[in-house]
Amino acid sequence: MGLRDTYAYAIQTAKGKFQGNAEEHEGKLHFKGTVTTENEKNEIWNAIKTIPTWERDIVADIKVTGGAGTTPGTATGAAKAPAAPQGGGTYTVKAGDTLGKIAKETLGNASAYMQIFELNKDQLSDPDKIKPGQVLKLP
Repeated sequence: MGLRDTYAYAIQTAKGKFQGNAEEHEGKLHFKGTVTTENEKNEIWNAIKTIPTWERDIVADIKVTGGAGTTPGTATGAAKAPAAPQGGGTYTVKAGDTLGKIAKETLGNASAYMQIFELNKDQLSDPDKIKPGQVLKLP
């Protein structure tokens, strides 16, 4: 089974949103193209991250071209995953993150970490136990 088959869900998620292609070469699946909004970019990244080996399988250059409150960006592997939106949307946990740090960065108030925890109880059992790669919903 090739990487296009493995990432069929991400490719399907990108359809209608992503102007570009997903080509397999050199043992990696390369997503290259544009989307209109940061939310569309995050949807594609969330679909990619459903596969545990995505960090070694994917090279992505997904640029945001328009829409209110969007930020153009490029992402390759885990090192440059999408930036967190300012309130609402999602945030991808990086090494060294805490809910307090995420709350301060995205909501402007570290003590708002419990709001993030409450929104993500489906995947978090303890506010002190988050791990890199988790995609958290933001208030």
